[in-house]
Amino acid sequence: MSQKKYSHKKRVALENGTSLPQLEIAYHTYGELNKDKSNVIWVVHALTANSDVFDWWPGLFGTNDLFNPKEHFIVCANNLGSCYGTTGPLSSNPDTNEAWYSYFPQITIRDMANTLQVLKQHLGINKIHTLIGGSQGGQIAQEWALQEPELTENLILIATNAQHSPWGIAFNESQRLAIKADRTYFSNSEHGGNKGLQAARSIALLSYRNYHTYNSTQKSTGTNNINNHAAASYQRYQGEKLVKRFNAYSYVRLSEAMDSHHVARERAYSVETVLNTIEVPTLVIGVTSDLLFPLNEQQLLAKYIKGSVYKEIDSLYGHDGFLIETKQLSEHINQFYKANQTVSQLVTLNK
Repeated sequence: MSQKKYSHKKRVALENGTSLPQLEIAYHTYGELNKDKSNVIWVVHALTANSDVFDWWPGLFGTNDLFNPKEHFIVCANNLGSCYGTTGPLSSNPDTNEAWYSYFPQITIRDMANTLQVLKQHLGINKIHTLIGGSQGGQIAQEWALQEPELTENLILIATNAQHSPWGIAFNESQRLAIKADRTYFSNSEHGGNKGLQAARSIALLSYRNYHTYNSTQKSTGTNNINNHAAASYQRYQGEKLVKRFNAYSYVRLSEAMDSHHVARERAYSVETVLNTIEVPTLVIGVTSDLLFPLNEQQLLAKYIKGSVYKEIDSLYGHDGFLIETKQLSEHINQFYKANQTVSQLVTLNK
């Protein structure tokens, strides 16, 4: 399935008081919308992912997976600020006819949710059967559910939180410091900040995984090593891998957006009270070994979202477990649907 683009020619207001002259949204769809438009599954992706959910979430989304194009109309849009087709730092600013780079305005999770509303209107979708997101995608999904409380019939939040923690913000700022320590970042060029981005990815991986992950998967063999340790090589490899597919300017803006996440901001209520306004059936899933979004954050979501269901998945892989443990995710989601009697015809777990 090829990527599609929607060009929105009107100005788009941002939460910081500025605006974008126009907006392009890159997205993928899979399957067909049924007659009563009741089979929409909308996926919101995490920090450095893209709109091709079949590529980065196989086992949960695919031809023979729980969410499949035979039964569902699956939509995934590339997030605002990314470098995979939606308007972001690499896009041309029509007011200057030059790429934005570091001058791309600061964006928030709320701004990202607003762009999904724009695409939803373009696609003529009035009802979403299931809105699902993990990590930053879960933050965006919450915001969208709060902005349009009647839109979705089921909400699935995985390895995410109601407000980004000081711990998470500290990790993100450390990554931004690494990027900006690379002086090429300030050149405002296509490859600016690449070395810094490589270092930032290495920092990020420490939060995505944990001690036990590295001890299990990156332990050097033998006892005579004094350099070139497996864990060191792995960090370099992962940094180089991200540089080949992502961009430092997008990374800075997207991580800042994650830091902005706070469901109670400008709503004059506490986090708990705001969460209590979400009334759609909600499944909250945490990863037992997650250091970046620990279980207490998902437990808070489940405690205050009315009638929500809380589940956990076990994984060696920490935060990244939400992308890897798709069999456990599928089982929890299928059980959730059955308990809510919403999917007798819509979702069938493949035997």
